[in-house]
Amino acid sequence: MKFLERALDGQNQFWKYVIVFLGGFLGGQIVGAIPLGIVIVLKTMAGGVINPENVMDFTALGLSKNLGLFLMLLPTVVSLIFTILLIKSLHRRTFAETVNGRKKIRFNRFFMGVLVWGILMAIYLIGDYWANPQNYVLQFDWKAFIPLLLISVLFIPLQTTSEELLFRGYLAQGIAGWTKNRWLAVLIPGLLFGLLHISNPEVKEFGFWLAMPQYVFFGLLFGLIAVLDDGIELPMGMHAINNVFLSLFTTHSASALQTDAVFEIKSLDPAKDLVSLIIIGIACFAYFSVKYKWDIRVLNKKVTND
Repeated sequence: MKFLERALDGQNQFWKYVIVFLGGFLGGQIVGAIPLGIVIVLKTMAGGVINPENVMDFTALGLSKNLGLFLMLLPTVVSLIFTILLIKSLHRRTFAETVNGRKKIRFNRFFMGVLVWGILMAIYLIGDYWANPQNYVLQFDWKAFIPLLLISVLFIPLQTTSEELLFRGYLAQGIAGWTKNRWLAVLIPGLLFGLLHISNPEVKEFGFWLAMPQYVFFGLLFGLIAVLDDGIELPMGMHAINNVFLSLFTTHSASALQTDAVFEIKSLDPAKDLVSLIIIGIACFAYFSVKYKWDIRVLNKKVTND
């Protein structure tokens, strides 16, 4: 095991994590949001308004959904750059070492995560469309879809990598270094990852107790997979295809990703979506567990270089 053990190098001081989170995540979000802020001010002065029901819907300001998506993703890209540079300078830990404790990234794992999670999402979408076709409105417009495809494929994986690196990678390593406990390296980042999404419009629309469990489940599932697989490449791939798939194929008035997707969903059922997510998550976990021969007993082993 190398992933969590990478933090056992004498460079794991708490104050460094404070600087990385403030400078990397918050600093990147602030700097990266400058273009969006400028556009909002200019559009507001020209008579545009912010949608009070979904502040991530920039069409009320007069922006296209594609431009709005790009401007919304830009802060996370800047955060990723800031975070990588700060971890390198403060911890002497490279991007690859934060991903898996090694010198190289296992790209085959990343693409396997994309493939398996993407197939399961496609099966669910096809099944749900077959069972509830009246809940889907076809709105495909290739002139809007082509730019959406480019933005989604190029920038959404950077957005999701930023979150995975910070929570499943960097923070998990830090907690493991402090506590020597693998379970805490799964639980604490997973819960914090869920709370990171508390301001998402889905939470406002459906309430904390209906919407938030989905984000927490994602965080715990990805964290468990990262610890068992000794690296975050699988969660990176799963998270990336999850968001890319949603941006391209489905959207809803309360979605965080407001896009010119193929379908608009009239009504969301967060309880049904949570159950479906759990089923997909269990199926994905079971497949990877067999494929990569994970040993669940590793979770109870102390994080140590011995």
